[in-house]
Amino acid sequence: MAVADFIRRWFRTEIAIAITIALFGVLLLWNPTGLYLWLKALHVIAVIAWMAGMLYLPRLFVYHCEAEIGSKQSETFKVMERRLLRAIINPAMIASWVVGLWLVWAGGFLKSGWMHGKFVLVILLSALHGFLVRWTREFAEDRNVHSPKFYRIVNEVPTLLMIGIVILVIVKPF
Repeated sequence: MAVADFIRRWFRTEIAIAITIALFGVLLLWNPTGLYLWLKALHVIAVIAWMAGMLYLPRLFVYHCEAEIGSKQSETFKVMERRLLRAIINPAMIASWVVGLWLVWAGGFLKSGWMHGKFVLVILLSALHGFLVRWTREFAEDRNVHSPKFYRIVNEVPTLLMIGIVILVIVKPF
């Protein structure tokens, strides 16, 4: 049963990705007036969703640490963490990167110093995303080795990175 569920989920994911790519391609070929602004709006929406998940998942880990392994509460946290990661955080990160890279190219920001700084911070945010994926997997396998305090500290990292990114994009200090 688990293999069938995995295949069904994978197939649905592949269909969603194909539809997204097709729609994106149609928009690029059609190139309607204001496309840049629409994609900028999509980028901001995707970033907000990504950040919401990046801030919430470590908080779930804090509470999950306090749940007894194998308890109903622990199993509920596993479902919440997996769904948050797969349904919100992962797609939002992908959309943020894809649309963001297009905006950088279309806006001519490839040589801007502030954009290089933003790239560094977004890469760090993406690396943290990778750690969250790993820790979600460890919780799912009842192999967590970190304390609630560790996850409380981790919970602050996306906020600090976001502050740096917003300052670079809005102020453009260099």
